[in-house]
Amino acid sequence: MEAKSSISRLINEFSRLPGIGRKTAERLAFFILKDDEETVGKFAEALLDVKNSIKFCRVCFNITEDELCEICRNSRRSRKMICVVEEPRDIWAIEKSGTYNGVYHVLMGALSPLDGVGPENLKIRELLQRVQEDEIEEIIIATNPNVEGDATAIYISGLIKPLGIPVTRIASGLPAGGDLEYADSVTLSKALAGRRPL
Repeated sequence: MEAKSSISRLINEFSRLPGIGRKTAERLAFFILKDDEETVGKFAEALLDVKNSIKFCRVCFNITEDELCEICRNSRRSRKMICVVEEPRDIWAIEKSGTYNGVYHVLMGALSPLDGVGPENLKIRELLQRVQEDEIEEIIIATNPNVEGDATAIYISGLIKPLGIPVTRIASGLPAGGDLEYADSVTLSKALAGRRPL
């Protein structure tokens, strides 16, 4: 009975992960059960380690183990372009395309009044501060192509345009209602290359 309850608990925990259904959660749980204790221990240690050591970059809010993320520390990156994304995982998706050499700003979400997410809940004030302090030549808005992402893009554009800085939006090619993290690198590369003014 105890084994069943601990397996059920593990299955339930796996099924809470995004994109993991009940069947996949069961397969993962039984894989863990079958694997040796040392490997499972390393897996558990990696989970705890990432939770304890990862924080947000003080400049762009990307994930990092230091004060500044790897991209903000990289002197070869152009500081004249800021690509605005919703979540840190979106940076990973764009970086895989290998076509963008600027820096990023993570909003930590998108405007969604129905869910109680307003401008004050996002890192918009910090973005405006960066724009005013640095010599920015372009803001690229790469929020997801859905209602919330579009509303966020329009809102940010309205705040930045009066400052005389061009604001562009990544081009179509990304499916409407889709997420950046699931787009392939060719699609993302084309979307970045075909960005348009907002």
